[in-house]
Amino acid sequence: MLIDTHVHLDDLRYDADRDAVFQRAEEAGVGAFITIGCDLSTSTSAVKIAIERPNVYATVGVHPHEVKRIEPHWYEELRQLAQQPKVVAFGEIGLDYHYDHSPRETQRQQFREQVALAKSLNLPLVIHTREAQEDTMTILREEHAESIGGVFHCFSGDPWLAKEALDLGFYLSFSGIITFRNATLLRDVIRTVPDDRILIETDAPYLTPVPFRGKRNESAYVKYVAEQIAELKYPDSATGLEQISQLTTNNAKRLFKISS
Repeated sequence: MLIDTHVHLDDLRYDADRDAVFQRAEEAGVGAFITIGCDLSTSTSAVKIAIERPNVYATVGVHPHEVKRIEPHWYEELRQLAQQPKVVAFGEIGLDYHYDHSPRETQRQQFREQVALAKSLNLPLVIHTREAQEDTMTILREEHAESIGGVFHCFSGDPWLAKEALDLGFYLSFSGIITFRNATLLRDVIRTVPDDRILIETDAPYLTPVPFRGKRNESAYVKYVAEQIAELKYPDSATGLEQISQLTTNNAKRLFKISS
């Protein structure tokens, strides 16, 4: 069994064949999905999908691209959504200095506020960070995010960030990026991550792994992420994929408190 710990199942690109996407994923061995909220609307959609489907769980939160749009009522509505039993984390939240779709000071302020909200809900965090490693870690430390933990989703940072995140008790989740030819440093990082801190994801419909790069991503392709990690962690094992499948599933169930 595999768990796709980060996917955007509400995305419009799935509207024509969402049921088929689920079927292909389940045929590929994906037994559970965590669909991600990025603002109030997508958080609402994520919770709706999770309620409708037994093997789907949801997160709620506001992506750094979207924090400039936060209105006064958003956080209370997110708090109410988070009461649903199938909401397993708060995110994706964080900092993104690559695009700066929201002003950096706004990103930092709202990141702190969302960490505080997640702590009040006792939900782990789903962290997005791009070209903002130092500020991300500073805020997480100052806000004592270790009390709830979480995951750096779609990890693409350097060895420093990996060590800092692990030292704070966070998990690292890897996506199809690790199959890209130029991801040599990232593959080196994976070899150093303890087995009990690794998660896998697609971030679908984005970041499609080789051999489907350039096409729409979907949860079935998370197996290619698992296969790449197995090659890196257990290059001489005939059962490496089974080991990675088991440990990443166990890790996801532990972090997100998924019992099934």
